[in-house]
Amino acid sequence: MKYLHMLLPLTLLPLNSFAMDDMSPPLQWMLNGDQLEWRDSDEGDLLAWDISGWYGGDIYRATMATEGESLDGEIEAHETRLGLEKSISPFWNLDGGWRHDWQPDDPERDWAFLGIHGTAPWYIETDARLFVGEDGLTNFRLDLAYELLFTQKLALEPELELNAYGKDDDELGIRAGFTSLEAGLRLRYEIVRQFAPYVGVNHESLLGDTADLADHVAETTFVAGIRFWY
Repeated sequence: MKYLHMLLPLTLLPLNSFAMDDMSPPLQWMLNGDQLEWRDSDEGDLLAWDISGWYGGDIYRATMATEGESLDGEIEAHETRLGLEKSISPFWNLDGGWRHDWQPDDPERDWAFLGIHGTAPWYIETDARLFVGEDGLTNFRLDLAYELLFTQKLALEPELELNAYGKDDDELGIRAGFTSLEAGLRLRYEIVRQFAPYVGVNHESLLGDTADLADHVAETTFVAGIRFWY
């Protein structure tokens, strides 16, 4: 939490933003489960999730997100993000906040972050964030996704996540430069708009000097899960 003071010059949310008067639109909320899935990992049954939510209005919102993995019922690692978001155009939002990495067998990490997300040309969903942590650690993350509709209910979605670090993190075996790439392809069917089961494949690989230090560099898994929102 000590990194939140770094965001003060970039204040996204005035204290009275959520105050309502007769002319204010009603506050709303949303819970969005992009991924809740089983993967056939080489090490066993893996449960992976990527769930986010927000509360607020059309311009300012409070946000939360959690993503991680559990292997045979034991949580491997996951991260939690809490932030504030501001709409800066019809298709783009700016956000900032705090991230915590929960790692049972490794040192935990706290980060402040600033990011932008929205819809780029050709309808590519783009999410770019810069994380600043302890001892000068930095992590840049880029997420890209595209939705290909076959029918009103059947859609194919390719996704890509790329991570890079600005300096070595010796305790976690991470080296500066591009460190990991995750790519997925998921075919989903919307039974109703708020609920869609899917199947697909997911590939994860370490990159650069980080891969040279690891025993397990890459893995491709079959996935099956559900996507939902409320």
